[in-house]
Amino acid sequence: MNNSMITAMSSMNGLQQRLDLLAENVANVNTAGYKRKQATFSDLLRTVQQQPEAFERPGRLTPGGFSQGWGARIHMLQPDLSQGALKETGLSTDVAIEGNALFEVVTDAEGTRAFTRNGAFQLTLNGNGDTILATGDGYPVVAVMTGADGQTVEGNVVLPPNCDLRIYPDGRLEAVNAEGTAVGLGRLKVVEPTKPALLAAVQDNLFAVPNGVNRDDVLTDIVPGEGNRISLHQGYLEQSNVSLVDELTELINVQRAYQLSARALSSSDMMMGMANSLRG
Repeated sequence: MNNSMITAMSSMNGLQQRLDLLAENVANVNTAGYKRKQATFSDLLRTVQQQPEAFERPGRLTPGGFSQGWGARIHMLQPDLSQGALKETGLSTDVAIEGNALFEVVTDAEGTRAFTRNGAFQLTLNGNGDTILATGDGYPVVAVMTGADGQTVEGNVVLPPNCDLRIYPDGRLEAVNAEGTAVGLGRLKVVEPTKPALLAAVQDNLFAVPNGVNRDDVLTDIVPGEGNRISLHQGYLEQSNVSLVDELTELINVQRAYQLSARALSSSDMMMGMANSLRG
């Protein structure tokens, strides 16, 4: 009976984590650029119990003993980076990615990098008074440009005064003044996740490379349209890839499994109480 209680308790713990994950997906069904999170379960522990010799019969083909499980646990959490629907907004600062790629942003003064699919950018002022392109939470968007010495450098997207922003499908940036003169601002930095399972979801709808993991093993710097099926769309936003019908269906299944484990736990507790009363 102790074994059944332990198994039921372990399973309920894993199912509760799965319920929390589904709730997070449902809550972000209308969040631009949100990627649903999915969980993979594995056995917590499995032991082989030996059977009495009476079970050894002539002609038996299966080995003796039986496997006893001890519940399940979440083995891995990873984002589902499948494409979401594109919605036209008409805003020049909104950018949607078509294909398997991420924008790169700076999250602190030390230059820590994070990555996102949410292209709902805005123009804001930095500490120097320059107008830069940033996320809705204020993280500067990273651009690649050519420095004064001809070398490729990375920095903020700085928009000159009284200019409009133009973004091409390959990520090139231009500032266009009232006379229609265009000035190049570099190119939006876009990366392709080669191992998305290693990306860690952090706050503000961002992804980060965990400590101890080599960035080049997870992400590859790319230029949209150069040998890939990736392109950028100005004036569009990518919607969440969460399917509300699928999430609610899975929610019902997990709730039923949780109820079953809870009944197994209460039944084990009742049988233990009966055994204790008989012993007295």
